Amino acid sequence: MLTYLARRLVTMFLTLIALSVVVFVVIQLPPGDFVTSYIASLSAAGENVDQETVLALRDRYKLDQPVLVQYWAWVSEILQGNFGYSFEMQTPVSEIFSQRIGISLAVELTAVVVMWAVSIPIGIYSAVNQYSIGDYCATILGFLGLAIPNFLFALVLMYICYNWFGVTITGLFSPEYMNARWSLDRFLDFASHVWAPILVISTAGAAQLVRVLRANLLDELNKPYVLTARAKGLTRRRLIWRYPVRVAMNPLVSTIGWVLPTVISSSFVTAIVLNLPTLSPILLRALLSQDMYLAGALIMFMGLLTLVGTLISDLLLAWIDPRIRLGMVGAN
Repeated sequence: MLTYLARRLVTMFLTLIALSVVVFVVIQLPPGDFVTSYIASLSAAGENVDQETVLALRDRYKLDQPVLVQYWAWVSEILQGNFGYSFEMQTPVSEIFSQRIGISLAVELTAVVVMWAVSIPIGIYSAVNQYSIGDYCATILGFLGLAIPNFLFALVLMYICYNWFGVTITGLFSPEYMNARWSLDRFLDFASHVWAPILVISTAGAAQLVRVLRANLLDELNKPYVLTARAKGLTRRRLIWRYPVRVAMNPLVSTIGWVLPTVISSSFVTAIVLNLPTLSPILLRALLSQDMYLAGALIMFMGLLTLVGTLISDLLLAWIDPRIRLGMVGAN
């Protein structure tokens, strides 16, 4: 297992290097650069920018250098812990991260925990009690959760809360707690707001997990080893949790690698609709304005989260499924 883990870490490092090249090439693909977009926005506002200012901006951000020089300068700064400077926000990227990463992690990871905590028992119940009233209700709710877009659900929830209860659910803090230090009162205010984005973000994911777990568990319950264990006197509850559920969970556990990047990428529209101070709107804003250092740092961070999540899912799969664990041993 240690050899496997060491090999995976080396592979992750090489993948990050390749990802950095791809990210830098992609953010360089659109015509022009940040200075071009900046000048265009000033011109649209009726302001004139002289040529000396343009040259100064290009020299300041090394935009007049060859692409390879720009890439090496960017990677060298990242290796030193400096993720660059946001052109548009006029703030170091690391400072933007420190301001928003905590809130993003709190919202997204809580939504993931809620999603799994709700979907797993419902999926197991729906499979074990196939064609019961509870199964039909779970199926209907699952299809509704998959069919309704998150942003539409957010708009409907905002309308209901405001018109029926007089409550505004946008944002994560009340105005008086927006820039306050963390305290019990600020945490309670945060809890009174965060339930809405958690509900919206986790709905579609929970519906999908219920359908996947139900289908996999139904397939396992009809296999010969389940009938054999039941014939040998193993109780129904112990049999289901000890064998079929563990096997049926494999596809769900394997998706953990996709879950961690949702800290940034999953809720672009939802974050904009609900006015959430997370990293999702920042990434969209950086891509639209060609803010290369900010966009590149966020995409690299998403890639790192994907690699870490994939490693965690592989280790969890080896833990819950002995067949995979034996495969790792054989590979070494």
